[in-house]
Amino acid sequence: MEHEARSARQLWVEDERGRRRLPDPVRDAAVRAVLIVSVTLIQAVIAFLCTLAGAWLAFPMSVTAIASTVVATWSVLDIWITRQVWRQRHGVLSEPSSTAWPPRRERQVETEGTAEDGTVGATAETSSARVPRTLSEAA
Repeated sequence: MEHEARSARQLWVEDERGRRRLPDPVRDAAVRAVLIVSVTLIQAVIAFLCTLAGAWLAFPMSVTAIASTVVATWSVLDIWITRQVWRQRHGVLSEPSSTAWPPRRERQVETEGTAEDGTVGATAETSSARVPRTLSEAA
């Protein structure tokens, strides 16, 4: 009877709190980095033990451990790079700070003068010095 009551309950219950799951490319980079770093540490230990034992394998293992250290460093940096690229491509919301420059159009409206008829827009001085944006405007 007690065994039946246990099987009716779920074995695993999801907890709806904590952090969100990492994006797939970032998680892939993290798993790759963990595997590479663990292999590098194993190589370093084997190189150390071979050196203590005076085995011929000490020198090749030391060289590969040094090369693996470079690769492991890059793989850890790859996590950070992949995370930043993912954030840029998938639109993390960011709002400009109060010290940021206002958008270009707002600056143009603020700096342009008022025409003689009272309308806001380009004055005679600014309109003659305006650079055309398209080929049709240049013609």
